[in-house]
Amino acid sequence: MIFKFRKKHDLTESDVTDEKVYLQRREILKKLGYIGAGSLLAGNAFNANAGPFDWFSSDDDPVFKTSPLSFKKSGPDSQILTPEERATSYNNFYEFGTGKGDPVKRAQGFKVDPWSLTVDGLVNKPQKLNLEDLYSRFDLEERIYRLRCVEAWSMVIPWVGFSLAELIKQADPLSSAKYVAFQTLYDPKQMPGQRSRFTGGGVDYPYVEGLRIDEAMQQLSLLSVGMYGKTLPAQNGAPIRLVVPWKYGFKSIKSIVKITLTDKQPPTTWNILAPNEYGFYANVNPKVDHPRWSQARERRITGGGLLAQDRIDTLPFNGYDEVAPLYAGMNLRKYY
Repeated sequence: MIFKFRKKHDLTESDVTDEKVYLQRREILKKLGYIGAGSLLAGNAFNANAGPFDWFSSDDDPVFKTSPLSFKKSGPDSQILTPEERATSYNNFYEFGTGKGDPVKRAQGFKVDPWSLTVDGLVNKPQKLNLEDLYSRFDLEERIYRLRCVEAWSMVIPWVGFSLAELIKQADPLSSAKYVAFQTLYDPKQMPGQRSRFTGGGVDYPYVEGLRIDEAMQQLSLLSVGMYGKTLPAQNGAPIRLVVPWKYGFKSIKSIVKITLTDKQPPTTWNILAPNEYGFYANVNPKVDHPRWSQARERRITGGGLLAQDRIDTLPFNGYDEVAPLYAGMNLRKYY
């Protein structure tokens, strides 16, 4: 089940739903099977082919604001949003298969209710968030980000979410915390790619990723719960995923269930699988080619397929130059 978010403008007290009405609607939705006992906002499953689910009134939808961190529209081709149907049907999520069309086909009925996201490790205040928390505990905002895949294709996507830094701050990290480790849901019954190394691309599941803590605290690092003004579809990482726009897409781990702060560099899935091809940092860098292809240019997916005009130059850090100070003095060819 997919529902719409509502853009935040000038809200007043009249926008607040009366508690009696809210409780009544919640009971009706429970009886209809639209929400589980542990969730106020999302259905028992996200159906990738279903249309957005409108609540009884648009005033009930979770609100979000447009962030000033959205990609600035400064070039002739880079601000064209990738059509929603392309962004939700052409993507990598090996838990559902290795083909670009496998996730949308095989993620039907993926259940995210109940869901539990834990934050632990070197923190003073461990956190445990349920599905409701993901939508209501933080101020949601829309951020239009470039997404650059290591395979040399790219998209421009309007995400809805909140800063990863806000969640980390709530956990109150210890000074000894230097890295942030992430883990995807492990559920072979729902995720066919996890059932064997053959169907899942040779990955040893669950999928894991990691950032340095200063990268995680950088304001661009986003925990996304939606895209195109609606909740995330299963094939795009429902109910919550990471988006780190200056890094290759495989760093933006999907369907996260665990975040651990640690003092040691955590293992990351693709670095384990092929360390000579996929480094820990994975910053977008047109001057450092993948061993099997160039990274100097990319195919921007705008709906035009493989047409020549879709090919554009790749920018260092995917155009997000503000993150460059994080890597001052580092050899970005060695630490790729």
